[in-house]
Amino acid sequence: MFWLWVGLAVLGGVVLIAFGWAVWFYLLLRRRFIHQIVRCFQEMPLLIAPRGQPISGAEDVAFPTSNGLTLRGCYLRAAGPRQGVILFGLEFGSNRWACLPYCEHLRAQGFDLFSFEPRSQGESDRQPGYEPLQWITDYEVADFQAALKYLQGRSDADPRGIGFFGISKGGGAGLLAAARDPLVRCFVTDGIFATDLTMLPYMRKWIRIYSTRYWLQTAVPDWVYSRVGRDGLRKIEKARRCRFPHLEWVMPRLAPRPLLMIHGGADTYIKPDMARALFGRAREPKELWLVEGAKHNQALTTAGDDYRRRVLEFFQVNLAQAPPVRTKPLLAKVGVW
Repeated sequence: MFWLWVGLAVLGGVVLIAFGWAVWFYLLLRRRFIHQIVRCFQEMPLLIAPRGQPISGAEDVAFPTSNGLTLRGCYLRAAGPRQGVILFGLEFGSNRWACLPYCEHLRAQGFDLFSFEPRSQGESDRQPGYEPLQWITDYEVADFQAALKYLQGRSDADPRGIGFFGISKGGGAGLLAAARDPLVRCFVTDGIFATDLTMLPYMRKWIRIYSTRYWLQTAVPDWVYSRVGRDGLRKIEKARRCRFPHLEWVMPRLAPRPLLMIHGGADTYIKPDMARALFGRAREPKELWLVEGAKHNQALTTAGDDYRRRVLEFFQVNLAQAPPVRTKPLLAKVGVW
């Protein structure tokens, strides 16, 4: 019994020392690198946002947000008998007509499409004091909730609900808004990312630029880096008057609705390992398609007809054949995840 207590005391001492060392390293990281983290997080990637041109026959739409802004969108009707309605989530910086390359084949096969520009993007109203980044904030989530409310309130609303198809930032924001809303029956995303799962690998990379203690960096647990990263996020949230929701936390709530998650196999911004980690948070039914050779938001260009075919078949099975929605949508409180 004596040696048992000795062993427990030694083990407890080791745990306390390890914890104390981790706390010390957290404080060191926070003191020395918090400003670099804030700066790096706000740097814009070198991406060219696609911008489409208006087409004839589109319905020009304006609808309000919960705080009184007006968002601009376009409603594109199917070429033939309607098989379903799809809400499209734009990538950062693009306009509402940028949905056309992704969605024209869906319209031709019977799906209505609705695309809109979030606040401070395109022709939608600007949020005073808010300049959007490539990261999702509670403002974009609120805009998607407003879009869902608009689609639900249309006189021609589909009783089967809607499908969701989103690219990069627009894909993640749409999932956050739709996670607890049964109006959305299924999800297709391309190039989505989550704040923590993306930030953590980059933080390890950034730290190597400013410190040569490589043995110490690799020994530090992930939670230390995550804690420092969240401290940096809080500084940015305060400065920009917004919140950065966590897509990781809502991925399990998508089930039992089907998810098709597409990602570029050669994406150098949101690396495939990050996509796999996020996909791992979702529950069945789900499918991850890594498009070989595709960079960020280039899966359609790389895969072409195969991309269009797989997206069409997904919506034909999971939306066109869905029964009517029988439960009242429950919209999640914005920014609380």
